[in-house]
Amino acid sequence: MPERRDPPPTDEGWYALHDFRSIDWDAWRDAPERERQRALDEGVDHLQSHLGVEDAEDGQSALYSILGHKADFLVVHLRPTTADIGAIERRFEQTDFARFTERTTSFVSVTEASGYSERARDYFTGDLDEDSGLYNYIQTRLKPTIPDATHVCFYPMDKRRQPDQNWYDLPFDERAEHMDAHGDIGRDYGGKIVQMITGAIAIDDWEWGVTLWGDDLTDMKDLLYEMRFDPSTSQYADFGSFYVGRRFPPADLDALLAGEPVPTDADHAEGTAESGPVHPAEADGDHAVQAHSDEGHVAHPQADDGHAAPATNGGDGEHPDGGDTDSHGGAHPGSAAEGDHPHDIEETETDDIASLLATLGLHEGEDYDAGDFGLVLYSTADADELAGEVDDLRGNFEHYDSHVATVVRAHSGRSAIASIWDNERAADTAQGFLTDLSGVTETVRGPLDGSGETQTEQTTAEDTDAAAESIREELHDLDIYAGQPHGEDIVALVLYSTADREELVAEVDDLSGGFDRYDTHDGTKVYADPDSDTKAVVSLWETKDAADTASGYLADLPGVVGWAGEGEGFGTMGMFYTVKPEHREDFVEKFDVVGGMLADMDGHRETSLLVNVDDENDMFIASQWDSKDDAMGFFRSDAFSDTVDWGRDVLADKPRHVFLA
Repeated sequence: MPERRDPPPTDEGWYALHDFRSIDWDAWRDAPERERQRALDEGVDHLQSHLGVEDAEDGQSALYSILGHKADFLVVHLRPTTADIGAIERRFEQTDFARFTERTTSFVSVTEASGYSERARDYFTGDLDEDSGLYNYIQTRLKPTIPDATHVCFYPMDKRRQPDQNWYDLPFDERAEHMDAHGDIGRDYGGKIVQMITGAIAIDDWEWGVTLWGDDLTDMKDLLYEMRFDPSTSQYADFGSFYVGRRFPPADLDALLAGEPVPTDADHAEGTAESGPVHPAEADGDHAVQAHSDEGHVAHPQADDGHAAPATNGGDGEHPDGGDTDSHGGAHPGSAAEGDHPHDIEETETDDIASLLATLGLHEGEDYDAGDFGLVLYSTADADELAGEVDDLRGNFEHYDSHVATVVRAHSGRSAIASIWDNERAADTAQGFLTDLSGVTETVRGPLDGSGETQTEQTTAEDTDAAAESIREELHDLDIYAGQPHGEDIVALVLYSTADREELVAEVDDLSGGFDRYDTHDGTKVYADPDSDTKAVVSLWETKDAADTASGYLADLPGVVGWAGEGEGFGTMGMFYTVKPEHREDFVEKFDVVGGMLADMDGHRETSLLVNVDDENDMFIASQWDSKDDAMGFFRSDAFSDTVDWGRDVLADKPRHVFLA
């Protein structure tokens, strides 16, 4: 007996009607003015009442002018029941305006959510808490909101059922893999496109309907063009006719009939009204592809065997994101996606979120920019255990440009989750996901407007000093000297340049001559890497203020490619290894041996040996690690201890280590 393939479970929500109409232009032109005006008034009244959802308890409608010959306008209706949808059709036919129109086509379908992952199936088996973010998130997919975007694009589609290209003959896992890969493409269009996938099996002639919304029509073209090359489309998708149009208000119906551009009010064309709840990582601007999935991918609950998940509900359509809803979901309380979040989560708005973030080690200019929006959630869960949950969630967030940072910190006896987004709307929806984390009891949120910059800079300096002191103390316990170069009161600036060596040396010599007029200057030198074109400029100062001033001049040197300590990871430099001349070659050979060992260590990125261009016995080592713990793992090793012991005989003075986090 042939093997039966497993379909994913589904849940259905509101019914959708896409009603395409053309104008009988001959009849309109021939009608007396009085009849045209009466028809126009009834048409506007009918459309306004239905866009206002005066005919039902829930739902939404939108009106669009259609480009091309296939229709003149489209009305999209979302309603809770088929009775509501049927009544809308009959009421329109009773208006005087209807006799001047002809229905060119229509599409009846229903919003749909389904899933392939175990987490998503919890929703269908009833094992998902109705207070959870995932439950509330799926509900927003079943009862979606139409965004007030400028353009709409609609098309129906099927999954192919040919002998060698039969979607329904594929094993369950293979279908899931197709959808996941397909969704990777759509995630690049977060913040540009919102979409809704509705199911129509046994309801209409096609299996699914795809509705895309966005302000720039070429974004839809680019998205669907890119998806044409994905196997889930090229091998398994068939499409019907495409319809594109522009949204306009019913009050502009007379302008449409008069051949004028619609909407007539420029404000309508902006398309910036609320588009409903979206996944936080996708809330890049006012519109976004809405979705969420497991395994580090953001996607949306899918319809039966979908390409990828929809923005506003699940489906098997050609659309930006794919995969199952999983792990987390929901929206910020007060949004259209609001469910019954646990009532014991306290929420506080603050204008000084920057100060709170600073206590958690996140600072403006380093970790985020002015204008971002911050969240801090406190949890009773263990910080280490909570970090695992946040890692999974962060994997989803980081697909999107709107996400800035999400970290876990132990703070004042509690665990704290800090999450920063580049706009409030993204943060709003992220909060719905974050409140599902274990033990969350309190949320503090607010804009990062830059007003706390001075305080942040001060806190940054204090935190940096504290971190450096902590590292020095640990190295001291290991019998490793970890002072700053040439004494504890010296501040080191290090930048890298790919400029011509002679040109850079000449520039640095001139700059150093000017620096020498100040008592706080302790030397500025160039170090070169014999194995690459990179040079390091090291400038030493007695005070931080003097070093900060000097940094402005140093940044103007030719070929600068970055400052030590910039970017991700943990930079540590063992610098000023002053070698006894007779042991210079021994030191270089020893570095090669240690460098080979470093290459095999976890967390090690790169280590280079640079030499002072004026004194070949003055060495500078630049080393980059993923984290402080990785670097400290090396310093705690027996191999490093042996190297230190060996160095006592070949070095002219103690090695001095400077750490840049």
